[in-house]
Amino acid sequence: VQLQASGGGLVQAGGSLRLSCAASGRIFNNNGMGWFRQGPGKEREFVASVSWNGHTTRYAESVEGRFTISRGYADNTISLQMNSLKPEDTAVYYCAAARGASVFTTTTAVTRWGQGTLVTVSS
Repeated sequence: VQLQASGGGLVQAGGSLRLSCAASGRIFNNNGMGWFRQGPGKEREFVASVSWNGHTTRYAESVEGRFTISRGYADNTISLQMNSLKPEDTAVYYCAAARGASVFTTTTAVTRWGQGTLVTVSS
């Protein structure tokens, strides 16, 4: 099972980036999917997740209203649209697949991790 994340980069504060994660069909169709991030010197933290059918989403309070997670069933991808970026959003972002089908917020719920993609927000 592969999770391939892409879309990171350098952006100025207030700007936008879109992250994508391609997943194999089996895990994409049956599992909740999400994003976590790990900033410099920090623990990995929850960012956003979406249920297997796309009907339910959950966001960390720090990104609510700025980030949007979505599922693309045509190409088995999940995306994270990040707007109004702040320097504190700087981190390595990881795509994740949950053990279950619902939304999730903890690393213990994750069964698969993708490689990270670096997002740097300059002030």
